[in-house]
Amino acid sequence: MKKNVLKGATASVIILTTLSFTTLKKEIQIKESQVTWTGKKVTGSHTGTIQLKDGHFNVEDGKLIGGEFIIDMTSITVTDLSGDGKRDLEGHLKSEDFFGVENHPVSKLVITKVAKKNDNTYAVTGNLTIKNITHPINFDLDWKENSASTKLSIDRSKYNVKYGSGSFFQNLGDKTIYDNFDLEVDLKF
Repeated sequence: MKKNVLKGATASVIILTTLSFTTLKKEIQIKESQVTWTGKKVTGSHTGTIQLKDGHFNVEDGKLIGGEFIIDMTSITVTDLSGDGKRDLEGHLKSEDFFGVENHPVSKLVITKVAKKNDNTYAVTGNLTIKNITHPINFDLDWKENSASTKLSIDRSKYNVKYGSGSFFQNLGDKTIYDNFDLEVDLKF
């Protein structure tokens, strides 16, 4: 009898401990989420979208603690052009001049550190991999019950995306494309 009570108590402690530190995955609803990019050059800018392939946040005791996101680089679209201009720019962005999607079909963001700034905002640190090159990235994430959003700027030159970059080529004049591109991310889960 004592043995059964001891076993029951031990099992209860293990179950309660496990439940109190349970990490939940909040899977991203890919079709309802949106990632919009903006690339700027001396003479203007272009915008478009890119899709997530997969993604989730890790939540423990109702607080964000991490996450991982796979970006489908083959899904790059241009939204500010139409016809041949749209097709040509999309093809160029997918080429080796830019993201080389044939050899690098996905990029990845892994959240490594999260600190709560206020009720709805987290300071996030992560590792971003583009073209198999990984660098740390920091951004603020606005967090709600079933959604999260952020705006961030990425320096493409760190990921060997050199085309039209004044950091790598001189005398580009008005053909210069700025190194940073911006992402506006709205996620649903």
